[in-house]
Amino acid sequence: MSVAKMKDGKRWYVFIRYKDWDGTTRQHKKEGFIRRADAQQYERDFLDRKSGSTSMTFNSMYKLYMEDCETRLKPTTFSLKKSLFDTRIIPYLGNLKIDEITPSVIRKWQNDIIGLNFSQTYLKKLNSEVSAIFNYATKYYGLKNNPVRLAGSIGKSNADRMQFWTIDEFEKFTQAIKHNTVQYLCMNVLFWTGMRKGEMLALTKSDIDLVNKTIHINKTYARINMVNIIQEPKTPKSNRVISIPQFLVDMLEDYMDQLYRLNDDDRLFPYGTEYCRNIIKRGCAKTGVKRIRVHDLRHSHASMLIEMGYSPLLIAERLGHENVKTTLQTYSHLYPNKQEELASAIDELKKCYDSATQENS
Repeated sequence: MSVAKMKDGKRWYVFIRYKDWDGTTRQHKKEGFIRRADAQQYERDFLDRKSGSTSMTFNSMYKLYMEDCETRLKPTTFSLKKSLFDTRIIPYLGNLKIDEITPSVIRKWQNDIIGLNFSQTYLKKLNSEVSAIFNYATKYYGLKNNPVRLAGSIGKSNADRMQFWTIDEFEKFTQAIKHNTVQYLCMNVLFWTGMRKGEMLALTKSDIDLVNKTIHINKTYARINMVNIIQEPKTPKSNRVISIPQFLVDMLEDYMDQLYRLNDDDRLFPYGTEYCRNIIKRGCAKTGVKRIRVHDLRHSHASMLIEMGYSPLLIAERLGHENVKTTLQTYSHLYPNKQEELASAIDELKKCYDSATQENS
C-alpha cells in the first residue's frame, strides 16, 4: 500500500496490493488526488469494499451495489436508479459507515425528504431504493439488519388521485394540434392503444400490420446521456400484439405513405422523450384542458376500457402488465362502480331466472 506524490509534485496517487475473491494478489492504482487525505480515504474505502467489511461507508457499499445492478438492469432503469441515489440519498448518507446507520438516522433522512414536498410515490421510491442497498448489505456482506425496515416506510405505492382524460377532453385537446399530422397521430396512438411513450417512439414500419389491424410492440426507446437507445420492452408481457380500430389504421397508413423511402426498420416517430411532453404542454395551454403527464394517456386508455366494461385480464394483456394484479392495484379505485353494476346485473339475472321458473311450474 502506498500513497505518494505524482511526478508533477502537486497531486497524489494511491497504489494498492490486495487479494481478490479467489485469493489472487492484484494491484490497483488511482491518480489525480488533490490532497493526501483524499488519497488515503480512497485507499481505506477501496480496501473496505474488497474485504466486505460493514465498516465501509454507505458510498462504498453503493458502488458495490451499483456494480452488481449494472449487469442485471436495463440501461434506463440503471440510469434512473443512479440519478435517485446521486441527488437524494448519497449527499445525506454517503459518508456514514454502513454499520453505524441506525433506524434513527434513517428516520431523520426520511423526515428531511418528506419536508421537501415530493409526491407520495416519489417518497416511496426513494425509501425503497435505500432499503434495497441495506438488503444487499445484509444478504452479501453480513450486515445484521436493515435499518430502513426498522425505521418504517414512507410514501405510497400509488398516487391518491390518478389523472386521466375523458374522450371529450382528449378530442378538445386534439383540436389544438390537428393541423400537425405527426403530433396528432402520436397523441392518437397513445390515447387509443394505451402503449407506453417509449414503446410508441420505438415503433417501426414492420411493427404495423395494416391488413390485420394490429401493432406489434416488441421494443422501447430511451435516451441516456444524449444517446438514443432501443431496448427490449419493460417486461416479457410487454412484448405483445394489440388490435387497433379502423380509424387508427387509416391514420397510420396515410402517415406512412407520406414518409419518403420508409424502410421496414425505420422509426415512425424519430423524436426524443421530450417531444410528447411538449405537445401536451402547448395543446393544453391553447385549449384549457387540464394538463396531464404523457404516461397519463395510458391511464386514460385503461379508464376508458374499464368504463366500457372490459375485464381486468383483457386490459392487463393490452397494456402489457406482467400480471392482472398490477392492473387491479393500479386501477382499483375505478372498479367500485363496476362491482355495483355487476351485482345489479346478477340480481336481474336471478329475478329473470326465478320468474321463468315460476312460469314453468
